[in-house]
Formats: sequence, structure tokens, C-alpha cells
Amino acid sequence: MTAPASSVHSPASGRVVVALSGGVDSAVAALLLKERGHDVHGLFMSNWDEDDTGYCTSAADFQDARAVCEILQIPLHRVSFASEYRDRVFAYFLGEYQAGRTPNPDVLCNREIKFGACFDYALRLGGTVFATGHYARIEEHAGSLRLCKARDGAKDQSYFLHGIDPAVLDRTLFPLGALQKAEVRRLARQAVLPVFDKKDSTGICFIGERPFREFLATYLPARPGRILSLDGQDLGEHRGLMYYTLGQRQGLGIGGRAQRDEAAWYVAAKNLERNALLVVQGHDHEALLASSLSTEAVHWLAPVAQRFRCTVKTRYRQPDQDCEIERRGDSAVVRFDRPQRAVTPGQFAVFYDGDACLGGAIIAATIPAHPVTLRGAAGQSTGSHMGQPI
Repeated sequence: MTAPASSVHSPASGRVVVALSGGVDSAVAALLLKERGHDVHGLFMSNWDEDDTGYCTSAADFQDARAVCEILQIPLHRVSFASEYRDRVFAYFLGEYQAGRTPNPDVLCNREIKFGACFDYALRLGGTVFATGHYARIEEHAGSLRLCKARDGAKDQSYFLHGIDPAVLDRTLFPLGALQKAEVRRLARQAVLPVFDKKDSTGICFIGERPFREFLATYLPARPGRILSLDGQDLGEHRGLMYYTLGQRQGLGIGGRAQRDEAAWYVAAKNLERNALLVVQGHDHEALLASSLSTEAVHWLAPVAQRFRCTVKTRYRQPDQDCEIERRGDSAVVRFDRPQRAVTPGQFAVFYDGDACLGGAIIAATIPAHPVTLRGAAGQSTGSHMGQPI
């Protein structure tokens, strides 16, 4: 596919409600909109009950957002979507881990909360346009709006935004889409915004800085089991399949053995029936390579053919990979030009035509680039992690 000529999206003027997180990106988004003469209002949303953990930074972030609004002289509104977040995002998060998969709740948070509940709330505040500090662009292609990658490839967040309703694009602005991160911090410093050097937030809000295993164990009971090689050799005990993801090396607890054998061990699959973690030696072991994947229902942002070529990311920050896509009803099969390492069910495959995001879907299953037989006590791999037919 070849993307048509495009132009920058410029929605109608009016009140712009900016989602302020208390960080530098959303602060500069508000700054730029104010400098362009818009009637700007800030909206701070909290998505997690702070008293559930001692790790949430929502209170401090709100104070930072308030300080930014005082300097910019714009109103600040505050709203909680904790109930919606638990029902629409956190329940999905737990369900995926319980099924032995590795979810990405940020995609659902953008679709259900930021560009769902928060977008609707912004309109109720009198906003005609909703803006965020995401690194992405909206451009017009042949009369329709398309979600596109940010100019700063290292910060691009279109991967996390692919699930939003395309109907919101004509009332959305991403003021940072054409900027580099260094320029954003320079603008914040120049405007004397107190968050100009604030550290970027990482990870999932409701976990914060607390250990992931500790957090997950408060909601899902851990089921320890055996760590097995593909030939059935027992290598030790895992702490629960939900704590591991495909391609993982750290935290297996078999480092001493790896040193003796002069090759590290990596997670290759999860055998749900036997509650076994299957591992292989070597970063590029053939069991870690997939030739293709199948998806759940695809969320398309643009019209596509029944069968076509494009690029795909199977995880955030991965370079675009050439592939062919075949649509099968609501889902799709993705065949890679080159085998891909550690493609993980539960994560998202996101499709691109150049800079334009075509859409994406949850990875349902993969098929290995080379047939792998799981022998001995490990038995045949079950679940959706390895060797499933496509």
C-alpha cells in the first residue's frame, strides 16, 4: 500500500480541553494551544483509588497540573474515572494474566478512558476539541483523517492509540506530534513550567513503583510449577506462569545452570495444562521465532484490501516489520517476511502504511518459524503460545 498525499489536521476553533497528567508533555501541549490563542481548559483525571496502594502518584501529579495551570492562567477541572477504569481496563488486565497471556492495558486505557470517558467529559465541559500530550499526528488523507506516527520516532505513541474510535479524530489535537522530546523540554523550561525536568512516567499507573509480582499476587493467587526444557528436563520451580512472558531471560532463577552451560535460558512457551514454564537456551533459539500470527478481531482505522502488504509492530518500540496480511472475517493472519522473535499472545499487532496507522488487534496465536517438538514431561504445548494452527 502507498499512503496518499496528506495535510495537517486543523479542527474548528473553540474551547480546547487538554488532558493534563502533571507531566511535561501535556503541560507543553496546553502551553502551545494557549499561545495559538485557543480558549484552553485543563482536565486532570485520576483512574485509580489512591488508598488501594501507597505507590500511586496521583496526588502529587494533580499539584503539578495545578501549578502549570496557574502559570498558564487557564482553568483546571478534576474528575475520577476509577470505576470505569476498573470495569473496562483492570478487569481485562487480570483476565488476561489469569489466562496465561501478557496484556497491554495502555491500549485499552486510551480507547476506553482517555478517548472514551474523558473525551465525553471534555465535551460536557463545553469543549469543541480534546487535546493530549501524546506523541502522534492526525493528518488528512484523500478526504479522511488518519492517525499517524509522531515525528520523534523514539517517542511515537501511535501503537498505544490504534484502538481509539476514528470518529474522535476530527475533534482531537496532538500538539506535540511534530516536535522532538528535547524541544518539548526546552519549551517547558523557557516558559518556566515547574515540570520542565520532571521524569517521564513509565509502566502502568495502578502499579506505580511497587514490585509487579507483589501487586499481581494481591489479586490473583500464584500457582508455582515446574520449569522444563523442551526435552522434559526439570530445571527448577517457577513462581506462577502469570509472572513470565515469552522471550524473558531475567528472573528465571536458573542462572547458575546457564553459566555452566554457557548459554542463557529464555521463556519459550507456557503449558497451561501442566502449569509448566518451557524454556530454551540461546537468545535466538528457533523455538522463539514465529513465522506468522493470527489475531482476534481487528480494529481498523482505514479501509484495507482483503489481502495486502504493510508493516507491523508486535510490541512497542519494535522497528516496523514487513509482512503480508490476509483478512479472515473480523480477524486476520499476519505472515512475516522474516521470522520474528518472542511474538507474545495478548500483546497487540499494530499495522502501518508508512507513517499512517491502519489499525491493530490482540495477538491470538503464533506459529513457529521451525517445527518444534516438546518432548518428555513437558508434553505438547497447550494454550495459545506456541505451534497453534493458522
